[in-house]
Amino acid sequence: MIKIAVAGALGKMGKEVVKAVLEAKDTELTAAIDINGQGTDIGLIVTGRECGIKIQTDIQTALDTSKPDIIIDFTQPKDIFEHVKLYIKNKTKSVIGTTGLNEENIKELKELSKEYNTGCLIAPNFSTGAVLLMMFAKQASKYFKNAEIIELHHNQKKDAPSGTAIKTAELMAEENSDFTYNNCPETELLKGARGAESKGNIHIHSVRMPGYIASEEVIFGANGQILKLAHHTMDRSCYMAGVLLAVRYLFDNNEFIYGLDNIM
Repeated sequence: MIKIAVAGALGKMGKEVVKAVLEAKDTELTAAIDINGQGTDIGLIVTGRECGIKIQTDIQTALDTSKPDIIIDFTQPKDIFEHVKLYIKNKTKSVIGTTGLNEENIKELKELSKEYNTGCLIAPNFSTGAVLLMMFAKQASKYFKNAEIIELHHNQKKDAPSGTAIKTAELMAEENSDFTYNNCPETELLKGARGAESKGNIHIHSVRMPGYIASEEVIFGANGQILKLAHHTMDRSCYMAGVLLAVRYLFDNNEFIYGLDNIM
């Protein structure tokens, strides 16, 4: 059995992760961590039945007492960098779904992972469909010189653009360094009208709106044709297959990995 701790256990994603870990035949929940709910049985909140795991508020205490093989973190962007450093220094493998890490953060965590010989898998998106979209977008980038990305999320998402959109742009830029081929000189009449510029000069447009969970569209253009790739999340349970895939891979391997596409 793979012993699992979940950080951010009371969040929308955290609850789904707890449920998935409790239901999977090869995983065992050993700790549930959240800033709220100290002492409450997480099973009562997630499934309506006690599971014997009480919520803890301190990560270090949870690691010391439960000794998980892997900790899954879906907490807050502002905290995630320090969280991952703590996991690595405790030599606890981690699967990270919280976005908000920049290139410098990821580079530092990769070096720390190597220093402490402790695996870590960070994925901007655990939906297998969304990861396939990224892979398809990279493939299409070999044949198009113009592209833009639109990402749409619920209005409680704090970071923009999404980690998925950034990762998509990074993959596309591996095939083409400039997706603004033959664009005319531009003047924004309102600041930000053309979105953020990412790698490959790809413009990313972020939408925050109630009703959405997570959607992404990659639009490619060329003379006489438009190619649009799109993925829409209807329910957060769609992420769980990817989360468990990451857990099982990391349990058997001791690497630093950025992006679920690297193990699919």
